Amino acid sequence: MSKPETKTINQKIADLNQQVEWFYSDDFNLDKATNKYKTALALASEIKRDLEGLKNQIEIIAKDFSKE
Repeated sequence: MSKPETKTINQKIADLNQQVEWFYSDDFNLDKATNKYKTALALASEIKRDLEGLKNQIEIIAKDFSKE
């Protein structure tokens, strides 16, 4: 069984931007808005977690460099 593709932070941000653009498009539908909003919110939370993890990695690397 193949492993699902892992998206980069940039790809996730691009996906989120597409989802947000939907709300301003002619395709906007009030009946679908709640589900689209929930999906976008979940993706935004995932991006936030990814960025926090990246920040922690950078802080660890910076700490290691400051020891030298």
